[in-house]
Amino acid sequence: MTSTPSSASGEKERRSPTPSGTSSINSVASGDAPTTSIPTPYVSDKTEDSSKLRTFLSILRKFIGVADIASVRFSLPAQLLEPTPNLEYWNYLDRPETFIGSATCNWEIEDTSPSVLGDGPKVSASGEINTENRPVRVSYLTEQTSHHPPVSAFWVDCPVKGISAYGFDQLSAKFTGTSVRVTPGAHNLGIFINLQHRDNEEYRLTHPAAQLAGLLRGSLSISVADTCFVTCPKSKIKVILQYLEEGWLGKAQNRVNGVIFQYDPENDNKVRIKDVPEKDILAKLEGCWQDEIYYTLTTSKDPQLLIDLKPLWPMPKIIPPESQQLRNESRRFWQGVTEAILSRQYNQATKLKQELEERQREKAAARKEQGLEWQPRFFTKALVASGKPELTEDGRQALQGLQANDYFLRESSLTSA
Repeated sequence: MTSTPSSASGEKERRSPTPSGTSSINSVASGDAPTTSIPTPYVSDKTEDSSKLRTFLSILRKFIGVADIASVRFSLPAQLLEPTPNLEYWNYLDRPETFIGSATCNWEIEDTSPSVLGDGPKVSASGEINTENRPVRVSYLTEQTSHHPPVSAFWVDCPVKGISAYGFDQLSAKFTGTSVRVTPGAHNLGIFINLQHRDNEEYRLTHPAAQLAGLLRGSLSISVADTCFVTCPKSKIKVILQYLEEGWLGKAQNRVNGVIFQYDPENDNKVRIKDVPEKDILAKLEGCWQDEIYYTLTTSKDPQLLIDLKPLWPMPKIIPPESQQLRNESRRFWQGVTEAILSRQYNQATKLKQELEERQREKAAARKEQGLEWQPRFFTKALVASGKPELTEDGRQALQGLQANDYFLRESSLTSA
């Protein structure tokens, strides 16, 4: 398979999601040609990591009992910062072919996934184009719409397949004294996926909570023990996924079980797998969320492989050339800080970071003095109660440009930094 994306930042974004624990930010485009970004494995320095962990713990102890660390204004020392801007952390499109198979940054991928409409003609009755073994472009646009609390809106688009996804990103974190529990923030109501060629069916996927443990013994591990849901009122289909809690002894299993069933959107009261009547179940799921997951239809006893995660590695993205990135797109905006962190010049990184933050504060104060209220550029509102952002005309044009390899965007007259 081959692939493609674009870059992004603080107030406006056309960027590629970078997998956690990697540093693909170092492949920034220069000149006039777009570049391909591939995540670079992080090489650990055990001595430096040990020092970082001690510093991190000393900071975390100050937040014992704080309901949400993410909502507190504080500045981390540069040596604890990852050389990847916040807007670069978005892993759901690391494998974009799985996204198009379900029915600013681009991927171009060979479409080897089955159509959401099944086998059929080149063009279906609903208008879906058969793109099997042809390159398909998936574009991604994101923008930080709120600074306090820190919230960003995103939009994923694949017009040729009639699939889009959208929502708000926000995290909440609490330190218990021995571990950090991370949950979706109040404005993060999940990922919404729209299937245009299936009568605009809209599926909502909620996020499970995760826990970072092993802080005291210096052996960090991540576990997921929670229940999340996929719902579609139009098709009246619901999925319950239960991430099983790990035992105190033995190797982590990372198990997940689930059921797919018919439900009543007007009386959505099934939140546990054991509460779902057998007559409503369409299929059952089981497996390891870091390995293989299988499904079994109620009409069969034979499990079928749904996805094998082991051989999958994040697909490269096509990034707009630096000359065509806006001044506040994340890769360009934080480039100096990123380079200083990568070269371990932490004093310089701190200095540059503080200068950027001071400029943001000055511009915010100037807007307040003039009675101006900052508004997102690519999305209509900073926050939406439904959890579903809406694109502005600039947002629609940015996504259309990504599809056409046209990365030009005019500079905004009102920016946050």
